[in-house]
Order: sequence, then structure tokens, then C-alpha cells
Amino acid sequence: MELPDRLVAVLAALDLLDGTVVAAVSGGPDSVALLDLLLRSRPSHRLEIIVAHADHGIHPESGAVAATVRALAASCGCTCEVGELRLGAGASETAAREARYRWLHDVAARHHAAAILTAHHADDQAETVLMRLLAGSGPAGLAGMAPRTGLIARPLLSFRREALAQYVHERGLPCWDDPANSDPAHLRSWIRTAVLPLIAAGVPDVVGNLGRTARLARADRVAWDALLEWLPELDCRAEAGGISVAAAPLAGYDSALADALLRALGRRIGCIVGERRAERLLGLAREGNSGRWVPLGTRFRAELTFGRLRLHRVSGAPPGMRLAPPTGEASWGDWSVRWSRGVAPQAQRRADMTAWFSADALSLRTPVAGDRIRPIGGRGTRPLVRCFQEAKVPRDRRGGWPVLESNGTAVWVPGVCRADALVPEPGAEALRVDVTNR
Repeated sequence: MELPDRLVAVLAALDLLDGTVVAAVSGGPDSVALLDLLLRSRPSHRLEIIVAHADHGIHPESGAVAATVRALAASCGCTCEVGELRLGAGASETAAREARYRWLHDVAARHHAAAILTAHHADDQAETVLMRLLAGSGPAGLAGMAPRTGLIARPLLSFRREALAQYVHERGLPCWDDPANSDPAHLRSWIRTAVLPLIAAGVPDVVGNLGRTARLARADRVAWDALLEWLPELDCRAEAGGISVAAAPLAGYDSALADALLRALGRRIGCIVGERRAERLLGLAREGNSGRWVPLGTRFRAELTFGRLRLHRVSGAPPGMRLAPPTGEASWGDWSVRWSRGVAPQAQRRADMTAWFSADALSLRTPVAGDRIRPIGGRGTRPLVRCFQEAKVPRDRRGGWPVLESNGTAVWVPGVCRADALVPEPGAEALRVDVTNR
């Protein structure tokens, strides 16, 4: 089967034969081959291709490479976006990768793309599995790169590097070989240029064998992920910025079963739960002390609250923000806020995520010690911490929760409590504020 036909078969398996996709083109032979294969197979799909090139600003030739990619996209009639990341010489591979993927997701959002296509292939997969094996990864880590992870799709995972290079050569396509790809100072490059060729001398199909290991490990990983839903007593719930399960059933499981489930739970939110972390989490569930928490690195932590073990991302408290009239929209921490003019309803409920106000001078901030609020339809003021408890908001989430205030007084805590202040008359024009957790 010709390479374009193979690509169409993979796209069909990934349900990517229609819509808009972003093709990440670095200018190297693999990504140039991906773009050309997408173009040559156009009669068999209905994809609108957006070419995206991240100019990291690390190599002195990066500007020239960006110009080449832009010209390549123009020659085939594709929209091209070039992101100047300006990382500078000496930026690490990790920093470059994180910046690149953030930018690619921004491009995808602007174009309402169904996927971001990358040119990772079978040899990349073999390198990934071997790197993780050498790092002592568990079975789930040996699954390597999945064909599809969120918006990221990797349609070339079954293609060999050599076949793609030959394709580029035969087609006479312009491409650039990044010197970093063969620099043994980088672990992946060392494995690529020194380790795998040495192993291949004795095990010719080492790339195929490592690919098969990845597929088997991925099947095992999928099974454990599915088991979270097949154990109803766990009551697994996705939450804003995290995930939680009922602690008591988990605490009663055999340690090996609980360990595997905790690893699967962490994967749902991108948190790696290794052997030590799993042990700490299981201990937290078995102790049963509500309000206790443990850090999971710098980006995640776990808390036992209201009988549930919750894993979540850690986010800093966002700064205060004024809602400038008459309309607006903004991101605030983990929340999205939108305000506009509207007609006030007959009644407002305490715990809604939408509220109307008879004044425009409103500001958004986080809770502060001593905050009190006078609930709509209630008597007297109440400590805000008590309102959070009644709404069953975990303690670790309260610090970044939005509080709308007027002249220093809390008038609304979305999803928790609406104050009786600044309530407009029904049917009157008022400021409508909508808050959603992203």
C-alpha cells in the first residue's frame, strides 16, 4: 500500500476525514512528509489543513526555517501560522516542548480545529518506550505515545523513519535537519544514534518489538482506566480541575488493586502516580481524616474531604479584577466570567452561577479571612467559610473561588451564595454576570 493510502486508512481509524486540522510542521523531513502526504491524499478526505510552525528562536537558522515552511505552505495553498516563541539559545527541550504545545493549542482554538497532527513515527515510539524503560517507568509508561491524546493526533506512528526519509527524497521536498536531533548530549538523541543501532545489530526488529510492547501496555492501561467506571461503589467523578472517588471502598481494596486504580485515577488528570505516591494516597484514604491532604509534586495534590479522595491541579490565586461596564468577558484563574446588560428575573437563587445586580461598580476577588455575607432570603450575615462548607466546596478549592464584591462587601459567591444586596427589581434592566468553571 502506498504511503498516502496508508495515511488515509489511519485518518479514518482516528475519525479524521472531515473538518479542520492543524499540521505541526517543524521543517524537518518527518513533518514535511506528513504535510505532503496529507496534500496528496486530499481526494480521499475533506480536511482543511492549517500549517503551524513554531519558531522557538533557539537555533540561529530558525528564522530561515520558518520562511521555508511558510513558502511551502503557500505553494500548496494552505493557511500558515508561524509562532515566534523567542525562547533564546540555551532553552531546554522541555521548555521548548511546553511552549510549542501551548502555542499549537492556541492555533487550534482560533481555527476551531478538530485535531493537531504531529509527525511522530514508529522510531520515535521505540525511543520513547526505551527512554521510559531506562527511567524505571511502570507498565502504563511503557504504553508510549497514544495515536490520539485529546487534540493531539499522531497518524504516522506505524510509519518508519527510513520510509518517510525516502519519500521526502523521492519527492524532492525541501526540509531541514535540526543538529540537535543527532547531538548525543540529549538523551533521546543518544538513544537514537548510539543505543538503538547497537541493539539492532543483535535484535534487527527492535523498533517493531518496542512498538508491540507499547501496544500491549496501552491495552492494559485502557483496561484499568475503564475499571474506574465499572466499580460503581467508587463513584468516580470528574470535577473542575480534578477527579475524585469514594474513599471508603478504595480503602477496603487489596493494596495491589488500589495501587493500579490510583495510577489510573491520576492519569485522568495528567498526574503521574508512582509507587510512593500511590502508597501515600491509599494511606490517606485509610486514615479517614477529613481535611487532610498530601502534595503530589508542585502541580497536583490530593485531599480527603466529605468522604471522597480528590486529586486536583494546584493553581495560584488570581489577582482582583474590576468588571468594566457595560459588557465584557475574561478568564480569571480556573474560571470564565462574562457580564452584560439584561433584564432581571422574578427571583434569584442562592447557589446559581448567574446573578443580576442593580449596580455596575463590581469587582472580582478571592475570599479573605473574615468574609461574611447576608444570604438572599435569609436572616443576618453568615461567615463565608460556613457557606463553603454547606455547599461542600473542598477546602483546597476555596482559595481560588471567585467572590464578587461592591465597595468591599461580598455580594455573590457563584454556586455558593447570593447576597440580598444590589438585587434589582424584577423586569428592570440590570448587570447580568455569568461565571463558569473551565
